[in-house]
Order: sequence, then C-alpha cells, then structure tokens
Amino acid sequence: MAFTSAALQTIFASPALASRTRTTSYSFPRIASVPRLSRNAVRCMATGDEKTEQSSEPTVVPPTTSQIPTPTPPKPQAPKVSTKFGDVLAFSGPAPERINGRLAMVGFVAALAVELSRGQGVFTQISEGGSTWFVATSVLFTLASLIPLFKGVTVESKSKGLMTSDAEMWNGRFAMLGLVALAFTEYVKGAPFV
Repeated sequence: MAFTSAALQTIFASPALASRTRTTSYSFPRIASVPRLSRNAVRCMATGDEKTEQSSEPTVVPPTTSQIPTPTPPKPQAPKVSTKFGDVLAFSGPAPERINGRLAMVGFVAALAVELSRGQGVFTQISEGGSTWFVATSVLFTLASLIPLFKGVTVESKSKGLMTSDAEMWNGRFAMLGLVALAFTEYVKGAPFV
C-alpha cells in the first residue's frame, strides 16, 4: 500500500503530467497531502466513541539486503559408513564385488603369465598346486580389503585421478569376465589358450 501510494505520488507530481493537466480540461486533485506510511506502520481502528491514537514510537526500518550478512553454508559431512560385519559383507555392501574383482584381476594376470611361461592351461594350473596359491591369495586380499572397511574408511575417499573406485570396479568386472572366458575357451578347445 505504501509503495503504491509513493509510486502514484511520483507519477502525479511529475512535471510532464503537470504540464499536461494545464493543457487539457482534466485536473487531478493534489495527492501530496496523503501521508506516507512505512512498511511497519500500525493502524488502529477504534470502535464506538473511541478515537484513533497514533503511536509515538519511531518506526523500525528493516535492514536492506546489503546490510544482512549472508550465512556461510555448513560443510557437507560424509555419510556415516556402517562397520557392522553384516553390512560390509552384504550382497550390495562395499566388500563383495571389490574383493571378487581384485581376486579376478590377480587371477587373470597370473593365469595368462603362467600359461605364457609354462604353456599350462587354467585347469592344469589349478590341479598342479594352483589351488593352494589361490586360497592363500584369497585370504590375503580379503583381509587387506576388509580391514579399512571395518575401520570406516571408504574406497571412494581414497580414490583420486585415474585410480578411482569406479575404475577399479570396472577393471574387476572385466577381469571376472576375462577369467571365465579364458577357462571356457580352454575347456571348449581342450588345450591352453596361448
């Protein structure tokens, strides 16, 4: 209301409108006598014989946006990571696919290296003592992968640059597929792949 009143006063009191009113037969009443009310002004409607009283207190003008300090946003906190055994080793937990992927990467590279150096296929490697190495490697990599997870350290917090947690996940998936494809090819062929 106060803004509209001030805007109308500005428009009607402008010299362009005043000169226009002189040339035409229309005359506008003087609006300059309308009191200006601040945004926080209080109006009191008296009932009956009571008279309206105006407050003698000064009106408080709200601060402008440049005077109000902008609050700094809080730092985003990392979500709490569960360190319970069941949560870490759950099907959708952080451990199973990563551990399997890491073992598949080691197994795929080791299988190809032994096949190139000795000419033995995957099944021959397993039957001639490879299962002992497989169990030892599995235990070592599983413990090495679980210890940080039980301490609450996430894989994502330690991944930077090219060595990201997503890159490790995809490499593990490809290594799992590669190891299965290598074993299947040697089974169908009946001979080592290389």
